[in-house]
Amino acid sequence: MNDTKNDSKKLGRPKSFNEEVALEAAVEIFWRKGYHGASIKDLTSAMGIHSPSLYATYGDKESLFIRCIEHYMGSVSCSPLDAFENAKDIQSGVSAFFETILHHACEEQNGALGCFLSSCVVTCADTVEGVKPLLQAAIEYSEQRLVAGFERAKLVGELAEDFPSAQRARLMFDLRQGPLFRVRSGVALEEVGKDLVYWQGVVLGHE
Repeated sequence: MNDTKNDSKKLGRPKSFNEEVALEAAVEIFWRKGYHGASIKDLTSAMGIHSPSLYATYGDKESLFIRCIEHYMGSVSCSPLDAFENAKDIQSGVSAFFETILHHACEEQNGALGCFLSSCVVTCADTVEGVKPLLQAAIEYSEQRLVAGFERAKLVGELAEDFPSAQRARLMFDLRQGPLFRVRSGVALEEVGKDLVYWQGVVLGHE
């Protein structure tokens, strides 16, 4: 009897089950369809498991979604921040940050556009428990990296000593959503990109 029960618990979960691969597949489904649009069937088909395995491993759809967010935050690099940090100077860094945002606004990744957090996760912050703290952590982490870049620029004389690093980091983070919204609404990328130099000037205090 006990052996039968133990065997039944294993049904639906293949021996080759790789949780990292399964989570990446689930992220893609949530990203494309949204939390509410993704069905259990969609998720299990993409993950290569059956529903009993999903519930045994993650508990429920909401818990799986939280694990997907944690997985994404822990394994996927933020291209705009990377571009900002890897530029030769602070002016180029700010420009690269916005250029990368524009690029990702119209580039399809895993069948979806933009960033998983801003395209999917933020839309259900009020309906899925546990999402808000993760989003707040992502915002804090992003702003810390931007502040660190501004502080480095101050040390080498690219920015004035009284440059408000934290304030401008928040501004940069908030400005990233406008271009995404415009491109998603159908405004031509070239049209949105015309403001890039102005955004750069606003952030660096040149406007």
